[in-house]
Amino acid sequence: MEYELLIIGIVHLVVSYLVAVKKQTWLLAGFNEKMIKNKDLLRKVVGGGFFLPLGLLAVVHSFIEYPYEKTVLLVAMFVLLTFVYLFINRRLLD
Repeated sequence: MEYELLIIGIVHLVVSYLVAVKKQTWLLAGFNEKMIKNKDLLRKVVGGGFFLPLGLLAVVHSFIEYPYEKTVLLVAMFVLLTFVYLFINRRLLD
């Protein structure tokens, strides 16, 4: 069991809850709030579409060990990040 990965997964789940449910968009750094058309959709996409799956994946991976575990986690992170980035740029920016 990898405790570091478990802690990272729990932190991602907490951030997902804070962004998606509690509407704490100030936790999302690096975007211009004036350019976002729909902040409600932004928090759902980032909180529920990026941080939640990544947190769940990290928690599951902390309990299961198999070859190339880190590579799979890294690729999943980049795929999720790419989809969220493309969605935000195409649908939510003015």
